[in-house]
Amino acid sequence: MKVLITNDDGVHAPGLTALAKRMAEMAEVVVVAPDRERSAVGHALTLHHPLRAARIADNIYSVDGTPTDCVNLGIHSLLSFRPDLVVSGINRGANVGDDVTYSGTVAAAFEATLMGIPAIAVSLVTREAGTNYEAAAGCAARIAEHVLQKGLPPDTFLNVNVPDLPAELLKVPLITHQGKRSYKGTIVDKVDPRGRSYYWIGTVDLSFEDIPGSDYHAVSRGHVSITPLHIDLTNYASIDALKAWEVR
Repeated sequence: MKVLITNDDGVHAPGLTALAKRMAEMAEVVVVAPDRERSAVGHALTLHHPLRAARIADNIYSVDGTPTDCVNLGIHSLLSFRPDLVVSGINRGANVGDDVTYSGTVAAAFEATLMGIPAIAVSLVTREAGTNYEAAAGCAARIAEHVLQKGLPPDTFLNVNVPDLPAELLKVPLITHQGKRSYKGTIVDKVDPRGRSYYWIGTVDLSFEDIPGSDYHAVSRGHVSITPLHIDLTNYASIDALKAWEVR
């Protein structure tokens, strides 16, 4: 098995190191990751300036771009093989609910899926530095084995969220659906010492609706959440209603 690993926390992030170490026990691994943190960049692709990649160790490359750039550059240029699997993570912090739309971690798996390569995004549910990356890496490896043995439905990748707990305290993984964030005051409005206004997004604690069967519901109770995400964003249930508009 040949695996490409990337993330959005940067090539030196502890989550990536733990993931690469664990996956190397079962596969040939190449890391292609951003040279610095690129959290919340979503599915951004660098188009207006050239990318630069540096080989910083055997089979480890840093790229001055986004997670999506890393997947593209890795598959189309840096790797000598087409990977059997792309694993993105382990992200520091949850990627649940609506936050998946912002996540560079999730976007990297999305990009691999667009290229027809099975992919998994993995996150450690923590608000601090996180202490159980090895446990999360073990979960990722077990899920990867299932993906490679059984395959995934067309145009589907997995978004995995692991509670920040020792392996022996993690509860059985659950297949979940994407949850919903509660949007309440997420911008801080301040004035700097020179009298100019500035705004800081995302500095207020976020909360999520506790919906049974959702990713948040699972991880908040100690379960590993496995959410199948689909790259087709069409809302098929609304098509007939919109056709009734008879737009001309």
